[in-house]
Amino acid sequence: MGAADSDQKVRVRRKRMTGKERRQQLLEIGRELFAERGYDASSVEEIAARAGVSKPVVYEHFGGKEGIYAVVVDREMRTLLDMMGEALTADHARSKIEKAALALLRYVEENTTGFRVLTRDSHVASGTGSFASLINDIASQVEHIMVAEFEERGYDPALAPMYAQALVGMWALTGQWWLEVRKPRREVVAAHLVNLAWNGLSSLEAKPQLESKERRSKR
Repeated sequence: MGAADSDQKVRVRRKRMTGKERRQQLLEIGRELFAERGYDASSVEEIAARAGVSKPVVYEHFGGKEGIYAVVVDREMRTLLDMMGEALTADHARSKIEKAALALLRYVEENTTGFRVLTRDSHVASGTGSFASLINDIASQVEHIMVAEFEERGYDPALAPMYAQALVGMWALTGQWWLEVRKPRREVVAAHLVNLAWNGLSSLEAKPQLESKERRSKR
């Protein structure tokens, strides 16, 4: 055996991954591909090609594209929910809103690829992986906080779920917009979100009515 053959075998051995390493590699490649193209436009063939393996290797680890997508989405959802959950443990209501807005924008900034996966066309293979489902999960955490705040301030706590959806939806849609523009910086965006949310919440009317309806009734 020549020296060249020996060196080549060493290089091959160094490139060989453990099962855990290969699984992680496939997840990262799938994550990038789903962010670039969405679920439907991605394929097992391309995931395998980018990883430098055959298609059966992908099927062995995940059973197909659906399996990779489900794991990627689940990981991203847990990361964002953990960040939001930690923010919502602040002592005061305004602090909760500030930290939650910052947490969402920090996730967008630090996990851009993951956020693109979550906000792209969702597929049924993800189970609970749709962006709407994610919003509902976050809103359910906010809802408990708002129920307590509403009861304390004399508002109808039965309306807290609706307000939680509106508040979290505002954060999420602003995050989608900011994902592309990245201006102004996240602290400034968060400050404006809090300005709108907090000043709106602090001046809530107990029984709001549409002005147009009031004007019609006076005619």
